[in-house]
Amino acid sequence: MQQNTMADKLFQWGLLLSILAGALFLAACEKSQKQAAVPRAPEVAIIEVATQPVTLTTQLPGRTSAFRIAEIRPQVNGLVLKRLFTEGSEVKAGDVLYQIDPSPFKAALDNAEASHGRAKANLPAIRLRFNRYQELLGSKAISQQEFDDAEAALKQAEAEVRYTQAAVDAARINLGFTRITAPISGRTGRSSITDGALVGAYQVQALTTIQQLDPIYVDVTQSTSELLRLKRNVAAGRLNQSNANMNKVQILFDEGTTYPLEGMLKFQDVTVDPTTGSVILRIVVPNPDNLLLPGMFVRAVIQEGVNQQGILVPQQAVSRDPKGTPLVLVVDETNKVNTRVVSVDRAIGDQWLIQSGLQPGERIIVEGIQKVRPGAVVTTVPFQAQTSANNAGDQPHKAAAGLANGGN
Repeated sequence: MQQNTMADKLFQWGLLLSILAGALFLAACEKSQKQAAVPRAPEVAIIEVATQPVTLTTQLPGRTSAFRIAEIRPQVNGLVLKRLFTEGSEVKAGDVLYQIDPSPFKAALDNAEASHGRAKANLPAIRLRFNRYQELLGSKAISQQEFDDAEAALKQAEAEVRYTQAAVDAARINLGFTRITAPISGRTGRSSITDGALVGAYQVQALTTIQQLDPIYVDVTQSTSELLRLKRNVAAGRLNQSNANMNKVQILFDEGTTYPLEGMLKFQDVTVDPTTGSVILRIVVPNPDNLLLPGMFVRAVIQEGVNQQGILVPQQAVSRDPKGTPLVLVVDETNKVNTRVVSVDRAIGDQWLIQSGLQPGERIIVEGIQKVRPGAVVTTVPFQAQTSANNAGDQPHKAAAGLANGGN
């Protein structure tokens, strides 16, 4: 009887422990299910919006042209005896380029000098006779007609001296023209004639061309729409053009390499080309090594001004809706995500220059955009920008013009 009672008690205790263990197990499962039902806030990388001075530039296409060009033509008729320069060489102003046969011009000079000498030899006797007649006229020894004839003869003799002197000067000038010299310093082109060629005064075909290449001009075109946009930005105060380096221009070769010397913006045309709707900007560029040759295609990086309150954000932070409107995701004080429409100006390396839509101090999502939706609560960490080899040489504070969706 006692053994049965003991067995019943052991059975009751075992049953009680089993019930307690089951209850504990069910409570643990319910707790884990509740924890699993509460999702963890996604983690996103953010940056805080800040303003900084941004120098805005624009790249304009253009071509080089010589600083000065002289087309060499003969000023007298004659036979070319010798070409005295090497094609493509550098010459100085005054160097003799061609020698025309001087013989006929030397003979013409000698003839003019002889005529001038004869006129000068006759002048003293005529002047003495005029002086005597002037004295005799006072004493009424000669008539007035004889004195007038002597006076006319003197004036004619003096005019003959001046006339023959002018002929001598003209003959000497023509003799000098037989030596065709360089009017400017520069590099010569190819010669269109050879020794023994017969040339004419002021002929249409140039004998050769001299071009001054240091410095050299770079003529670029700027559309009137870009010009008006720039003026509007300056008038609105978005651009400051008081920088002392505003007129400095960087030149890029057509393959993208940078010319080592900076140019200076010297001139802006006031006439719009009706065929292209653009104006010409002229830049003077030092060219001591003749790396730039006339007719080369180049690009000029021209400074528009400085945006003192520029906002730059990584390009990956900006997405677009189906209509193409630029959007960013902003995290507010409660870590809730909101959508913000922004207006972008241009690309600067791997960043966008924001024109409107963001304020300093706001936080925007750069990484993790795919994991969140507007209204979601997120966990934020600072964004760590990774500098690639391609962007290592970029200057983030300088912006090249590249409008995005017309400033949307």
